[in-house]
Amino acid sequence: MAKSTKTYEERIRALEKKEQESIEATKKLIAQRKELEKRKKAEESKKRTHRLCQIGGAVESVLGCPIEEEDLPKLIGFLKRQETNGKFFSKA
Repeated sequence: MAKSTKTYEERIRALEKKEQESIEATKKLIAQRKELEKRKKAEESKKRTHRLCQIGGAVESVLGCPIEEEDLPKLIGFLKRQETNGKFFSKA
């Protein structure tokens, strides 16, 4: 049985081809990872927005009226004082 021998050039070309395929596979994996990270960030953003809307709705329902932008500093100050006095939300 005769053994076929490849020339150095053929072996080099074969390795270069494998190297190129490997580079392309790596680029594809990087793109997939970035897409997953993008989806994760979008999902986290949606959850945060939903949570903030729920909190705002709860505050408005307790106050009985919509919160205007100019009322935000007063609300923040009130919540900070309440937290300092009683640690209502920091206690676990």
